[in-house]
Amino acid sequence: MTVEARRAVTEDRLLAGRVRLLQAARGYRVAIDPVILAAAVPARAGEAVLDLGCGSGAAALCLLARVPGVAATGLECDPASAALARDNAAANGHAESVRILTGDLLAPPPELRPARFDHVLLNPPYLDPARARLPEDLDRRRSHGEASAGLADWLDLGLRRLRDGGSLSVIHRAERLDEILAALAGRAGGIVVFPLWPGGPEPKPAKRIVVRARKGSRAALRLHPGLVLHRPDGGFTAAAETVLRDAAPLPM
Repeated sequence: MTVEARRAVTEDRLLAGRVRLLQAARGYRVAIDPVILAAAVPARAGEAVLDLGCGSGAAALCLLARVPGVAATGLECDPASAALARDNAAANGHAESVRILTGDLLAPPPELRPARFDHVLLNPPYLDPARARLPEDLDRRRSHGEASAGLADWLDLGLRRLRDGGSLSVIHRAERLDEILAALAGRAGGIVVFPLWPGGPEPKPAKRIVVRARKGSRAALRLHPGLVLHRPDGGFTAAAETVLRDAAPLPM
């Protein structure tokens, strides 16, 4: 990463300061989605985890804050973001347990092709350019909008890199649940659909969902009650705070 690029970053904190995160000052900025995604992964110490489209490493580092001893690999197509992810791993004391690969989802680097993981997590771009207007900012467009790889491609690579019985966790827009289930059909089971309810003074539809599945499982799908994020006054609920501040796992 160039000196100029390093200057254009901010240092932020996740999980009530447990995770230090350098991220670009402009373009995509980490919010709560990667924190919630990390909370969905049922990893244990000694297991191997793959974070597809890892960005600056937020989800993997939040997982390591909850489960020390996990070996994490991240794949990121943007060299600047990948460099930040390496810096963040070192800044959080995980330089030896986090490996960041730079490469394209549709043509993964050679190091990734033979690897198998116990868990895969992914936070793909949410917007299908055929159905949504993408942001004008180039960095936000790249992070929010699908390019050559569509949602099915992300899920396919995740499943191919999993060991039999391994878990795949994805956070996405609720309106694309049908595509997620179609991509998992016949390849994964034990699917849990976990809605994230906005909350507030009036009931609102879930905008985000977390989906977790087991490769090769034939267990039935479960629709979980999910998590209400906000109180009527706009603050986070106590249940959401346990995940976003206290690094608690999602009760999936």
